[in-house]
Amino acid sequence: MKKPQTLYFQDDGRTPNSRFPVLLYRGFEASTPEALADHFEALYKQNGWPAQWRGGVFDYHHYHSRSHEVLGIYRGAATLRLGGENGENIEVGAGDVIVLPAGTGHCRISAGNDFALTAGYPSDQQDWDLCVSGETPIEAARERIAAVGLPKCDPVAGERGGVVSDWR
Repeated sequence: MKKPQTLYFQDDGRTPNSRFPVLLYRGFEASTPEALADHFEALYKQNGWPAQWRGGVFDYHHYHSRSHEVLGIYRGAATLRLGGENGENIEVGAGDVIVLPAGTGHCRISAGNDFALTAGYPSDQQDWDLCVSGETPIEAARERIAAVGLPKCDPVAGERGGVVSDWR
């Protein structure tokens, strides 16, 4: 298993972000997009991050203050901005997995019509919320984020890395 790329984002006053890095895994493959989605979902489940939905990423800046999130792209490509309005544009495509710590802003800047991903959350963080950057009261969001526990396993690497090594 490759070590993930790590990306850090600071609180910008509208999007809290996290002291933990975003983890970006690249290069997963499968025979079909559906097989890749199924592979991601089985991997998440095995590592305690059961999949909750399939779809895309909203085209407005948002974050989750009650849970961490994993996004596995199984079809197409997109440009996502991570870290809030002043964050960083990241190009992602089929085979990439993004692990977002609670509070990390994300937004779809552009995507092909076929762009699709599967998303999951740690087993004990299934009550995820949707906070809009600049609209959600940030002090209360920061308090909720600080109370979010660390997952036992990385959704991709399990107990061998990622969340376990880079978030502790």
